[in-house]
Order: sequence, then structure tokens, then C-alpha cells
Amino acid sequence: MLKEKLQPFIDRYEEINSLLSSPDIAKDIKKMTELGKEQSKLSNLVDKAREYIDISDAIVENRELLGDSELGELAKEELNELEPKLSKLEEEIKLLMIPSDPNDDKSIYLELRAGAGGDEASLFVADLFKMYLRYAESMGWKVEIVSSSDGTAGGYKELIAMVKGESVYSKLKYEAGVHRVQRVPDTETQGRVHTSTITVAVIPEVDDVEVDIKPNEIKMDVYRSSGCGGQSVNTTDSAVRLTHIPTGIVVAIQDEKSQHKNRDKAMKVLKARIYEAELQSKLSETSAERKSQVGSGDRSEKIRTYNYPQNRITDHRIGLTLYSLDNIVNDGTLNLILDPLIANAQAEAIKEAGL
Repeated sequence: MLKEKLQPFIDRYEEINSLLSSPDIAKDIKKMTELGKEQSKLSNLVDKAREYIDISDAIVENRELLGDSELGELAKEELNELEPKLSKLEEEIKLLMIPSDPNDDKSIYLELRAGAGGDEASLFVADLFKMYLRYAESMGWKVEIVSSSDGTAGGYKELIAMVKGESVYSKLKYEAGVHRVQRVPDTETQGRVHTSTITVAVIPEVDDVEVDIKPNEIKMDVYRSSGCGGQSVNTTDSAVRLTHIPTGIVVAIQDEKSQHKNRDKAMKVLKARIYEAELQSKLSETSAERKSQVGSGDRSEKIRTYNYPQNRITDHRIGLTLYSLDNIVNDGTLNLILDPLIANAQAEAIKEAGL
């Protein structure tokens, strides 16, 4: 029964209130901050839990009065009002009871890499980045290109961008995987449709305390940058490549003219990738659970097809097909895909939690 499952949350909330008023906790800033965050996360659930319990009790009382000659009609009216309220509250509470992803509130590194398809894949990286840029603008997020490598015929072989804002990871984590495009390239004279792929990685930004890297675990190489970058290009060793020896993860940044700035950027991306690698390792340990999650983040998983001749987008994870590709890619109306993905993930999580 849901009512019984709610009591531990209320008890914990009251326990936190008691702890926060303790003089010992007041001296421990770290513990106080942790408890404050936990209290904040529980607050909405506890408010709705108390309301749910009050309405449940009121429904039981009114049902007992249904046979009463004087109060029966009034009880019936009350029930007609209370029962729909309880049903709505129950759905809201179930969502709040789903264990939250600790990374959901974080900003991200969005990495797009051209895969099969040569120049066409590089061009599609630019198209998909434009889609994410438009979507970020609609959400009030900020996007900064951290690193990019130009394609030979336009677009990008690789692009890394920082997307900063409220709950970025909670939305864009569903974008990780292989995106497939089917369209007729501008250079195709016979009008044949070509298939290309790009890989998208969505990596949560991490604090220094979350990933501890020892200096002797890093190998740094410097070299001359190539491509756009003004007079300093090919004249100074400003480009930086960092290798994390224990994992073999490599990050190369050359977009800034300053070696120091490139190193700082590379170190932040490296820490995020190491953190992501640890997450993937933990997820693979619970592979059965992972299969049921839409946002598994597996880079090798083909998640979506963009068919330009048919103006069709298909998300293979939930079997969603929309005939509004131009609108979604050009205007960034990505919520048309993300909202059903999130709803599906929530439904799966509710089922898994036995709620």
C-alpha cells in the first residue's frame, strides 16, 4: 500500500529537521550542506505524502458514512471530490519516489563525432549541433564550443561543447548513442540516398572533488595547433594532449592560443570522461537493469534514424516515429522526442520500483 511506503520518507524528513537544529551539526559545514540538500529533495514529496495521507483518511471516513440517512449524501459528494484528487496525487508521488540520478542537475560536455559516411557524416555533425544549439536556446542554457576539428568538405569531424544550465543532463542524457542519417548528398548526381552515422556522448560536468587524478597519472604532450587560430597557429606549441595512464583516455585541445588555457580545458574534459567511464563500468555490472533504461548512454547503441527524403525521425528505443524532421533539426524542437523518452523512462522506473 502506497500510504505505508510514504511514512519512511516523512520520518526521514523530520529526522533531518531535528539534526539540522543540533549544535554538533551546525559546526560541521559539509554535513550541514549534505543534510540541507537531502531535505530540499524530500520537501516536495513529503508535502504531497502528507496531503495523500490526509485525503486517504478522509475517504475512509466518508465511505463509512455512506449508509447514514442524514450524512450519506454529503459523504457521497465529498468522495466524488476526494477520489480523483487522490488518484492524481498518487501518480505525482510515484514520480517523486523514483530514485533520482545524482547527475541530473549537472551541466554537460556534449561530444559529437563523425562515424561512417565520410564528408556526409561531418556535415551531419554540424546539422545535429545546430539542433542542440536551438534546443539549448529554448531552454535558456548556454553553449560554448570547447574543441572542434573541421571536416574536409565542411561540418566537423569532431566537436566538443559545454552546455551549461539547469538540469541539462536530465534532458540530454537520452541523446547518447549512434545517430543515423539517410539523405541525398549535394555531390550525389544520381539522386541516391546515402547512409551516414555520428556518435553522440553526453558527459556530466564534474567537480574536482569527484575525480581525483594524481599528477604522475597524467602524460602531457604539447604540439603546434592546426586550422583556424590566427597568427599563433603553427608557430607556438599551444595545443595540448593529455593521456590518463591508468585508463588510456586521451583528450586533445587546440582551440585556444594559450597552452595554459588549452591544458585547463583538456583537464576538465579528461576528468569528465574518467567519471563517465566509471559510470559506464557500474552500469555494465547491472546489465539487466540497464537494458530496461532508455537513457543507458551506450555509445555503440543505434538510437535514432533521420530520414530526409521522408522528413522522418525514428527513435528506435521506444518505436517513436515523427514526420517533422525539418522542424526538429532546424528549429530545435527536440522536446517532441525527449518528452516521450522521459515519460517512458519514468514508467519503466515506476514499474521497477514496484510502485
